Amino acid sequence: MVPEQPPQQPPPVQKLRIRYAKRGRLRFTSHRDFGRAFERAVRRAGLPMAYSSGFHPHPRISYANASPTGAATEAEYLEIGVAEFCDPADILQRLDASLPPGLDVLDVVVAGPGSLADRLEASRWEIAMPGVEPLAARRAVQSFLAQPSIEVERMTKHGLRTFDCRAAVISLVACAGEADGRECAILKAVIRHGTPAVRPDDILAGLREIAGLEAPVPPLQTRIAQGPLDAETAGVGDPLGPDRDAQLPAGDR
Repeated sequence: MVPEQPPQQPPPVQKLRIRYAKRGRLRFTSHRDFGRAFERAVRRAGLPMAYSSGFHPHPRISYANASPTGAATEAEYLEIGVAEFCDPADILQRLDASLPPGLDVLDVVVAGPGSLADRLEASRWEIAMPGVEPLAARRAVQSFLAQPSIEVERMTKHGLRTFDCRAAVISLVACAGEADGRECAILKAVIRHGTPAVRPDDILAGLREIAGLEAPVPPLQTRIAQGPLDAETAGVGDPLGPDRDAQLPAGDR
């Protein structure tokens, strides 16, 4: 007997795009764990979620380019579909109050036309390297940037892959900073998104391969921004800017 098809769910009446952060110990939250925490927060906050159709409806939540587990981030993005019109400021307050400290909602906007994922072209990272002298880091960065390509290996779900980590690096500088109250080297990088995705760990592997640079303790990686890339200035823009502009009266755009 063919099972009866479940009723089709209505489409969302509004889509909201959300920027959130993972901070402190919560940077070790995996993408899957965050997804579970976010769905619980949606229920606690009482959001009027839209649901997918089928035998097992799910709240309409789509994630975009999540950061690696263990990296702190100020610029993660997702999109939700809701069944009634909502005030973004109210949704921000309710969601942030429903998530644990360290998983923090920073911005909510009404989605405009276009794909959010298509706007996430590059990321800006800061990598604190405790125990590494800034001068040693600067010399290693010079050697890295002088190479036309640098092959590194990484284990992926498809097995061990070898790829060029140099081509994705738009800019990379080393400067002096602090970590745990001590002076250390800070790497600042802008990395173009691609397949396979080049991560800060890959750049650190390249610096180790080319110049022998290695921190005695695990570096702290923080994604500061991700969004559209300005290749001329190596700048990373705000991916939610077009959505805000779409809400303005025509004369104010």
